[in-house]
Amino acid sequence: MEADFSTLISSMAMEALIFLGEIPNPMSKKKEENLDQAKFVIDTISSLKEKTKGNLTAEEANQIDNILYELRTKFVAKKK
Repeated sequence: MEADFSTLISSMAMEALIFLGEIPNPMSKKKEENLDQAKFVIDTISSLKEKTKGNLTAEEANQIDNILYELRTKFVAKKK
């Protein structure tokens, strides 16, 4: 696996999905929900989006937008 921006964002998205309880924690093999940690990861991805604005390829910008939309939608649904 190559270390690049796309891989970093995908890795962070997977971490957020684990904290949202959407996928099992690879260590415990159980779905565990931690919405505070999920919010932290989502906010971190959002911060990276803002800090890298103008420096991303169109593909990277589209990827981060799609990931943030998906994660925020799932987060809001969990908060209800």
